[in-house]
Amino acid sequence: MDTDLRDLFAFLAVVRAGGFREGARSSGTSASRLSESVRRLEAQLGVRLLHRTTRHVAPTEAGERLAERLSPALGEVRSALDVVNHYRDRPAGTLRLNVPAVAARLVLPAIVTPFLKAYPDIRLEVIVEDSFVDVLAAGCDAGIRYDERLEKDMIAVPIGPRVQRMATAAAPEYLEAHGRPRHPRDLLQHACLRGQFASGAIPTWEFERKGEIVRVDPSGPLLVRLGAAVDLKVAAAVDGLGIIHLFEAWLQPHLDSGALVPLLKPWWQAFSGPYLYYPGRKHLPTPLRAFVDFVRAAGNGHP
Repeated sequence: MDTDLRDLFAFLAVVRAGGFREGARSSGTSASRLSESVRRLEAQLGVRLLHRTTRHVAPTEAGERLAERLSPALGEVRSALDVVNHYRDRPAGTLRLNVPAVAARLVLPAIVTPFLKAYPDIRLEVIVEDSFVDVLAAGCDAGIRYDERLEKDMIAVPIGPRVQRMATAAAPEYLEAHGRPRHPRDLLQHACLRGQFASGAIPTWEFERKGEIVRVDPSGPLLVRLGAAVDLKVAAAVDGLGIIHLFEAWLQPHLDSGALVPLLKPWWQAFSGPYLYYPGRKHLPTPLRAFVDFVRAAGNGHP
């Protein structure tokens, strides 16, 4: 049976992403092209591989079995093709990173431009996703997460600031109207701007001073999904709607300008910075190896 490898890759991209549009984004092609490839593959095999509805795409039993066998096999094909990269003057190929919004905002800007200037034949795709995912199942080469979210079988390389803090702040306008909290528990009497994980969980606000940890669960007029909507929460804080609790580096420009005033600073909790993580396998794709070496050489694990 003469099956086009591109059709197999297309099918696997759709299964991993859970849909044609999502698969198109992760594989750098169009949804219509992926759909055509899957239809062609189903016709060649004489079996339905995907259940399709207007809202959902899922593999059939036959599709699941095929995807299970294809995933490691096509991974070996990619690795075999990547071997020739070692004979090029400059590394080439596509590197896909899965990162949370905070890393896209606070870590990658200082790294991406110099990396791509150093390796002009590498194409970088950044998928922003705050929920923890299996990077391989998501069609990515590596991810960035904080240490408490890392899987045990992954190799982790420090990337970005090694110490970060959560900061609490509010606009002068808000403080003039409502006063300043003197202790973290005072936040329960204030309007607070909250965030929510994709799972629906709303993280508590955690503070620490001289070994004492205080967790509070304040309420307020605004709740946003952590990730892309965080800038909306920041804008609301600057406009005086309430108190915000967020990464210090994210708020720093507004703290420097005076648009936001720091609150409860002795209680700001510090924690270790993020890591670049990837599967511990013998052969790394050349673009990923170049990125790992670049991060290590550039000292992106700075204080």
